[in-house]
Amino acid sequence: MANKNGLTIQAGFERARAVFAEMGDEEMVAFFDKRLEQNAKKTSAERKPSARQTENEQIKVGILNNMEVGTDYTLADMLVMFDCFPADMTPHRLAALLSQLGAKGSNEIVRTESKGKAYFRLA
Repeated sequence: MANKNGLTIQAGFERARAVFAEMGDEEMVAFFDKRLEQNAKKTSAERKPSARQTENEQIKVGILNNMEVGTDYTLADMLVMFDCFPADMTPHRLAALLSQLGAKGSNEIVRTESKGKAYFRLA
């Protein structure tokens, strides 16, 4: 993950290692080699999705199953009509999930606006 300057932990450790190698400080070179190894192990580990991520995927499937082709829905319509939402579902969270469904590469949902109101339909 890059920080606000665009420098990643990996790149920072590599630069620091190179500086200490140039200075001939073998102890610090060994230290940064160990940190680089730990960082590589950490970033390559497979992670299972969190409970919230799993729930969000189920909700997205539910949204797609509840929508009818050719029908426009507002967020409020979906929250009232669809039975696939948990009790703590908010319009903001629903909007985020719909954005993911309409994101490039997915394109399962199309968002349109009419008189400043957002409508969603199956692509």
